[in-house]
Amino acid sequence: VEFGDLVFERQQLARIDLEGEMQVGGDVARLFGVQVHLPQLAQRIRLDKVTLVVNVEAMVDGMALEIGDKTRYVNDSHLRSCRSSTGENHATVRDMTLLDTLRRTADAVGDALRRVDDWGPSGLRAGQYRADLHADEAALAVLRGAGLAVLSEESGIGGTESLIAVLDPLDGSTNAAHGISWFATSICVFDDDGPLISLVRNQASGREYHAIRGEGAFCNGQRLGLGGTGCTELSDAIVALSGLPPRHLGWRQYRALGAAALDLCLVAEGGLDAFVDCSPDAHGVWDYCGALLVCREAGIPIVDAFDRDLVTLQHAARRTPIAASSEVLLDVLVQARQTW
Repeated sequence: VEFGDLVFERQQLARIDLEGEMQVGGDVARLFGVQVHLPQLAQRIRLDKVTLVVNVEAMVDGMALEIGDKTRYVNDSHLRSCRSSTGENHATVRDMTLLDTLRRTADAVGDALRRVDDWGPSGLRAGQYRADLHADEAALAVLRGAGLAVLSEESGIGGTESLIAVLDPLDGSTNAAHGISWFATSICVFDDDGPLISLVRNQASGREYHAIRGEGAFCNGQRLGLGGTGCTELSDAIVALSGLPPRHLGWRQYRALGAAALDLCLVAEGGLDAFVDCSPDAHGVWDYCGALLVCREAGIPIVDAFDRDLVTLQHAARRTPIAASSEVLLDVLVQARQTW
């Protein structure tokens, strides 16, 4: 629904009870950046005897309200970071709109997967399933419809828009094909400064991670703490592996779960202490970039094992990501990965 200027005037009443008419709690006000602006009211006029105009515009998860004595459009002024009275920054309307787009994309993929009746190989390339293609088609329809360029594992790169969505429509497709409930849709939107906003949703359980650059990382809407488990000793660590190392590295336990994006998000959440890619250059940027931003915003150091930039928009590029709950543990794992 689009709202233009909606004017609410209580002309029939001599008094306007602002508290009664608009009850906005402090937490809600900070979340949505509610501001009251009365630019042209005479200084000595009592507010309870003035006809107020409330200009309203729909936003994601709320609406922009501007109260004044003149009718105007508010959509030329609210597309900026909202700031609370404490100076805390909040996501811009653009960011929230993008997050809504990513959620709609994950919804579309989930709907497509529920309709899949053939989970066999696609026959087009090794490791690709027919479900991957159905998921990709559903995701592209939403992302391209929202005006984003897309770099997808399944369909390459398309579009020239300034914002590009890096997409793995079905991370962990082998798990999905075998009925193992550990597979996800992973998306990260890049702007000129790199990863801006990302979403990773477990399509089996619905568990969702998202992150916005500079605004934190979240799981099912709850902000993640910083630093994961904080584990510093490899001998105490539970480590997620992708592929097999040639030898035991000294961890306490390991897990091989089969979906890198979810594995990395679990490190950010504190369920695992680290993630190590043991395969030689096996992961494209779509495999890890959604979780990369979640890790960064949750204070989890994540690097390429061979000092390459993990942020790339080259479809053919491959990387070897490692993440850990502390710099100390990360250094140990990177050294081990470089020397086997």
